[in-house]
Amino acid sequence: MLALNLAWEVAQLPLYTLWLEGMPGEIAFAVLHCTGGDAMIAAVALAAAILLTRSWHWPSQGWGSVALIATLIGLGYTVFSEWLNVDLRQSWTYTAAMPRLPPWGTGLAPFLQWLLLPPLAMLAARPPARPFAR
Repeated sequence: MLALNLAWEVAQLPLYTLWLEGMPGEIAFAVLHCTGGDAMIAAVALAAAILLTRSWHWPSQGWGSVALIATLIGLGYTVFSEWLNVDLRQSWTYTAAMPRLPPWGTGLAPFLQWLLLPPLAMLAARPPARPFAR
């Protein structure tokens, strides 16, 4: 999940004004800071999903329900965080190239990040299927 988020953070940089206005050191710090935050969000979402589903043997058991709940938690937090940091705190700003989703104006790139990356990372963690016993 960490590698996927790092790649995503770098790829979506042109959708933020920091890409145009920031110094190289500021941009590098932002990428590392955001990737670290992504790792924390992912860890909390996964832990909460395991607790909520009582899937103590995840990923061997309860993979689908944990993946769904963790993805929804990460997505919910992202929608809230983007609204808080873009609209209220104005900690970061989207460029005009960032498509925004109603009703809160969440950027499409961070929304897709948390819709797609958690299931992909969890697929990688899923143990291989065992062949059918005869």
